[in-house]
Amino acid sequence: MRNVSDQSLEIARKRYQAGRFAFENGQYREAIENLEKASALLTRNSRLGGEAQIWLVTAYEAAGRNEEAIALCKQLQRHPYSEINKQARRLLYILQAPKLKRPSEWMTEIPDLGALSDNESKMRIAPNPTKSTPKKKTAEPEFVDLSQVNTKDNRFIWVALITIGVIISYLAWLAF
Repeated sequence: MRNVSDQSLEIARKRYQAGRFAFENGQYREAIENLEKASALLTRNSRLGGEAQIWLVTAYEAAGRNEEAIALCKQLQRHPYSEINKQARRLLYILQAPKLKRPSEWMTEIPDLGALSDNESKMRIAPNPTKSTPKKKTAEPEFVDLSQVNTKDNRFIWVALITIGVIISYLAWLAF
């Protein structure tokens, strides 16, 4: 009996890790599948069982299954581990918060390419051969009016040259 329970716990841990990994990689359907199986194998009131269910809530929400996420959060509010029920309350607060409308200027519309057949998408995506276009030459170079340019001596250049000289002499002095 003990060996069977250890095996199911190990399977549940592997499913839990696989579910977290899938979630972190954006594979929400696979994450839900693994986390549901892990939750079924674990005791719901255990710490690991609670953690698996918290991850399941976030996976449900990411997959657009908000009602299921809210229902599971409400159950987890009564979890015996304080960390789990605190997280459940926070998540429930977030899940039940009103959704704000975003102005259309904030959004970038991504075209749906699912309607294109494979052949059409290959034709549209294929880059066009670039033709070398001769550059237009300007008729006359633009002249600069030197009366508008500050041509006074800049003291910074002298300060920089003196500083470089001092540094080089100091390094030469250190070398001997």
